[in-house]
Amino acid sequence: MDRCVSRMREDGNAIKITLDAQEPADSTVESTPEYLEILYEDSVTLRRLAVFPYIQLGVAGIFVLTIVFALLSSKRAEQNRVWVGLSKETAHQLGTPISSLMGWTEILKENYPEDSMIPELEKDVNRLNLIAERFSKVGSQPEFKEENICDVLWRVADYISLRSSDKIKIVCNFPSTPVMISMSAPLFEWVIENLCKNAIDAMSGRGQILLTVHEITGLVIIEVSDTGKGIAKNHFKSVFAPGFTTKKRGWGLGLSLAKRIVEKYHRGKIYVKSSEIGKGTTFRIELRK
Repeated sequence: MDRCVSRMREDGNAIKITLDAQEPADSTVESTPEYLEILYEDSVTLRRLAVFPYIQLGVAGIFVLTIVFALLSSKRAEQNRVWVGLSKETAHQLGTPISSLMGWTEILKENYPEDSMIPELEKDVNRLNLIAERFSKVGSQPEFKEENICDVLWRVADYISLRSSDKIKIVCNFPSTPVMISMSAPLFEWVIENLCKNAIDAMSGRGQILLTVHEITGLVIIEVSDTGKGIAKNHFKSVFAPGFTTKKRGWGLGLSLAKRIVEKYHRGKIYVKSSEIGKGTTFRIELRK
């Protein structure tokens, strides 16, 4: 009770009323005025009514945020459907001419078995077939199997080396023992190829690409480093956004596709580990074992 009285006094919820005092019989004694103190505070209902507008605003805010989130999710889902449809249609359109090229290659092999150009032609046709297969896998759950990640990266390094300038040096720093992980090799090769091609563009056809693989507890780490022009720190996240590109003729889809393959299909993580303008960039991929 004393605590409630003190609180009401501190809050200023007190009214003092001076009472008329009777004159004392002895005129030499000074009379002391008497006071009546009335303490009050708001009722529980009134306090609740004061808070009620804020509750209403909070509920309205949650409702608005829910609508915005639903609209954004719907837009993202529509973009994904367009992306998947475009990929599958591309694979479908590539299928017919690739099948024809494979048939003509077999005819050439029979008629000109000694021609050294035919094996190279066959490699390019097989490459086109692999590209069509990759596009067909976008939007559907790819088939996963145990692969040595080092072998996958070696294949990419060999392919990029044969199709890039002699001034581009690709260095591989891999463990001596196999690093096995469940993955879709065709799709993951696509990721590394995109990173390597972006690195070559960033280096203007001259420099070094370093592919590194190492393991930590529960994770396999793949890093792709270059000695190119670098990326500004405020673009570390936006480089993965669809349409973002620093090239005059680029579509800005390579890194977006790489992010989708790594994070959606392989449940991993890809990000810019470090970058310095004029010195180079390192992309890191983290995959769970």
